[in-house]
Order: sequence, then structure tokens, then C-alpha cells
Amino acid sequence: MSIKIKVENLVKAFGKKEVLKNVSFEVKEREVFVLMGGSGSGKSTVIKHIIGLLKPTSGKIYIDGVDITTLKDFELIEFRKKIGYLFQEGALFDSLKVWENVGFYYLENTKMPQDEIRKLATQKLALVGLKDIEDLYPSQLSGGMRKRVSLARAISYNPEIILYDEPTSGLDPVTSAMIDNLILKLRDELGVTSIVVTHDLESAFNIADRIAMIHKGVIYAIGTPQEIKNHPDPVVQQFINRRPEGPITEELMKELQKSNNT
Repeated sequence: MSIKIKVENLVKAFGKKEVLKNVSFEVKEREVFVLMGGSGSGKSTVIKHIIGLLKPTSGKIYIDGVDITTLKDFELIEFRKKIGYLFQEGALFDSLKVWENVGFYYLENTKMPQDEIRKLATQKLALVGLKDIEDLYPSQLSGGMRKRVSLARAISYNPEIILYDEPTSGLDPVTSAMIDNLILKLRDELGVTSIVVTHDLESAFNIADRIAMIHKGVIYAIGTPQEIKNHPDPVVQQFINRRPEGPITEELMKELQKSNNT
């Protein structure tokens, strides 16, 4: 399989705080690539760079061989049509009906007739296992249904890449498994390339072709789920075995002591 996304020596600093430190990885076409790490590890910051919401301090990001960090704003807007983005909280518009949320891009950017947009929204909702909810509002839906509506919106313009930011966050185990199955279904049926940001270990090991473990802006390991489970690095082992002692905890304690002394 060809390389769809290549992140090369990505560095991001906010003032003096370096959030990403020479992050590098490749994602193959049609791969489900999981970026796994704890809160504040930098994983969501990585995907915000891939969609162009953030500009790196240094480094390059190639999508289909094009370095998107060099694109002008209008070029980036056009390039984003390749990418669907599932926000962590769904980011649905409460004042719009479900079909209007799913078809929002077409309502705002095209002259497509509304009945056609509604038909398209119905088709995308069916892909994520939802029907007969087109005229409901987000407030009338469960958390899992809102996530699936957001996913229907993310695939509404047939993207080649989908970025998932904590897709199972706040969901019960059954609904989480449903979202995992949808991620795999969209890969298999639509051929999309997926990057999934998560701290959900069960989800990561269920869906990933490969996993990158990130901690404090540094990639500690990249490999198949089995390779990550067997990886010798103590930071990786502490995270995947949920041990309350080890390098991550020691670093946290040092930071707390430092802040208490200032």
C-alpha cells in the first residue's frame, strides 16, 4: 500500500512550551492508524496539524505527496475536502435538524437543492446505522447517536481521510464497540484512510492496523497492536498495563513539585 500521510519531524511550541517534539510517522492508504496516549500527550495537537488548524513551529506534513504546511489559506481550504474530521464533542449545531447538520457543507457552500441535500444526508445516516431521525434536533439524541450523526457529517463529501478525535470518549462499552465497528466499516466500504486519536486501550487494540504511542509530545513506539503490547519501553508498558507507578507518574510528580516551588 502507498503512503497516504507522512509526518516528518513535527515540532510545535506555544511560547516556551514545546508540545510536540520531532514527531514522525507514516500512514498507509486504507490503514487505521491509532495515535494513543494520555491526556496532554499531544495526540490531538498532531491531528489539528494534519487538517491544517495549526501551523507547525517546524517540520513537514505530506498528504498524497503534497507538503500542506506550505499551502496558502485558499489552497488549504480546497485541500481539506480530502479530509473528514470527527470532533471529540461532536460539534453539532443545536439549532439545526439532523439532516441539516449532516448536509451543512452543501447548504453553506453549494447551490444544490435542499431536497437533494436531504437525500444525501439520509444516505450518509444509513451508512452509520441511523434512519428516520432526519427531522430531530441534536438535543433529542443520545450521546452515541450524536457521535454517529457527526460521523455522517464527516463523510458527507466523500473524504479520502477521516481524522477521529477521541471517538469513544464518554460512551458506554456497547456504544463504543458500535463506533469501533463503524470505523472499520467505513474503511472497508469507502476505502478511507483513518487516524484515530484515543486513550481508550480496548478501542485502540480492536481497530488498529498500527499504533503510535505518544507521551509528552514524543513518539515512544510504533507497531502493530501485538508489537505495542510486547514493547519493552517502560513508558509504553506503564500506559497499556495501567500501572499507577513508573516513568509517567515520576515525571508528573516532578512537575507538581516544580509548580509548588514557584
